[in-house]
Amino acid sequence: MGLTLAEKIIKNHLVTGEMIKGTDIGIRIDQTLTQDATGTMAYLEFEAMGIDRVRTERSVAYIDHNTLQTGFENADDHRFIQTVCKKHGIWFSRPGNGICHQVHLERFGIPGKTLIGSDSHTPTGGGIGMLAIGAGGLDVAVAMGGGEYYITMPKIVNVELQGELQENVSAKDIILEVLRIMSVKGGVGKIIEYTGEGIKTLSVPQRATITNMGAELGATTSIFPSDENTLEFLKAQDRADAYTELKADDDAVYDEHIVINLSELAPLAACPHSPDAVKSVEELAGMKVDQVCIGSCTNSSYADLMKVAHILKGKTVADGVSLAIAPGSKQVLNMLAQNGALSDLIDAGARILESACGPCIGMGQSPNSKGVSLRTFNRNFLGRSGTKDAEIYLVSPEVAAVSALTGVMTDPRAYADGYKVDMPEHFLINDNMVIEPASVDEMDKVEVLRGPNIKEFPKTSGMAQDISASCSLKVEDNITTDHIMPAGAKILPLRSNIPAISEHCFTVCDTEFPTRAKALGSSIIVGGSNYGQGSSREHAALAPLYLGVKAVLVKSFARIHRANLINAGILPLEFADENDYNNIDLGDNLYIENIRDQIAAGNGITIINKTKNVEINTKCALTERQKDIILAGGLLNYTMMNK
Repeated sequence: MGLTLAEKIIKNHLVTGEMIKGTDIGIRIDQTLTQDATGTMAYLEFEAMGIDRVRTERSVAYIDHNTLQTGFENADDHRFIQTVCKKHGIWFSRPGNGICHQVHLERFGIPGKTLIGSDSHTPTGGGIGMLAIGAGGLDVAVAMGGGEYYITMPKIVNVELQGELQENVSAKDIILEVLRIMSVKGGVGKIIEYTGEGIKTLSVPQRATITNMGAELGATTSIFPSDENTLEFLKAQDRADAYTELKADDDAVYDEHIVINLSELAPLAACPHSPDAVKSVEELAGMKVDQVCIGSCTNSSYADLMKVAHILKGKTVADGVSLAIAPGSKQVLNMLAQNGALSDLIDAGARILESACGPCIGMGQSPNSKGVSLRTFNRNFLGRSGTKDAEIYLVSPEVAAVSALTGVMTDPRAYADGYKVDMPEHFLINDNMVIEPASVDEMDKVEVLRGPNIKEFPKTSGMAQDISASCSLKVEDNITTDHIMPAGAKILPLRSNIPAISEHCFTVCDTEFPTRAKALGSSIIVGGSNYGQGSSREHAALAPLYLGVKAVLVKSFARIHRANLINAGILPLEFADENDYNNIDLGDNLYIENIRDQIAAGNGITIINKTKNVEINTKCALTERQKDIILAGGLLNYTMMNK
């Protein structure tokens, strides 16, 4: 029986465990990436481990999230990260060089290698044939120190692409169709592997759009083969030596099989407030549009923006529409500037933003109140844009550009003119915004610079024998990490200051939560299905930890957030009977006896609701290693104990 591509890469990197679906495995990590919203904490964690230099083949720190500097905090964090990188062997991509996933794809990604990043959209690297996985910052810190990365051996879903896209139907429409089919929780515990004749029609940037938004499925990662299209891309980046042909065996066996005929796809849009709330653009045609934002790590490649420039050339953005465009990297921006496309964008009325995440994470360009904003981004969660009552739609660059001109949601196929963006034979190569680390001989001379906003990683202690705690919060299904720990220009600068950022924890759902949780001292959060979907931000675990949350009891978890809770030493529990969700209310007194013994036994955890005199059975599916982590009080304690 043959292997899938993902299984081949896992097999080549397997350190601990066996490739049995549903069991715990540890894999060797070749590369890591961080960004500045999560990087400061990751490097504080790395420092706490006492390891002098990273042990990966390549680790890169990117500055792309907190680039709106309205105070000293972001600038201090950037300086801290740069000096840590210099000292500990990490490459540093300066602000302005571009978005981490775009730049890593261009300059560092290698087919067949493993990559984990402290950003949930790290699977972008799957577009080049990497096994690229989003993770919490502490997992990345451990990998930088040479430790394995542990996941549950995933199921493999084959998405077979047939046919070829119509003119002005794009890769964005492919992943929106997959989201429509599978939903935002349909990929949990799975890797999405793309095959079929249709993949030959897709360039690496198109494939990267699809793997990037695979994160919205809840999937472990997504991956394409490494083939002649991959080689073409790498040659154009002067990196042909990184190429390896990679594909699944002809007799590979998949756990699920989905077929999508590209020829039948139409332009699609994800409606508020979920990436899987997908409708056709034709259904939404004529809806008034207030804002259009083009860019983010999903759709800001050279090809994407050349198509947009072609659509906008010689025209003017409609009255009442604000158009903002953020190129994904300095490489893309420079190439647009040199070939005149940037001028076409500016002439049409576009506002050109820096090469950074920007509006995608609520860092500027918030829409008007109740405004309709079309965005080529990957998430449209409630309030993520910075305007809580805005209506955010996720669309392709083609839909975005045409709609910016008409002022209403518009199907771009009516504008089809046969224009096709060819892959450049040679991209503009200039890595002067990437700083190499100090040599081993020079590293001890480097001083790490810390600003006053940078606080230590929260200290934890081993799991108590009993927990008596109140329910401090009860929430519904599909709670995202944006609900738990909001992004945006006000809050992101506090990412390196857990005491300060905890004041904003869950305020999207309940403004009183931080005050109530602190007053209780110890508490338990209760939630619904797919709890913690979205970003990899470990702050969504660290802030509750700081506020005294001991356990989170839900119907089901999103993968990365559950891992982050375990890493923080917070007990992740699931209802054995989902109907028991109705047997707990805000303020109920909950009691768990002999937790350590119950964890060791592995038969689930029993909670007594003393307020209602009800016994609630829960599932607590922990591997032996995860049990040890929880009992130690978190991954950092566990790692220090096992150095």
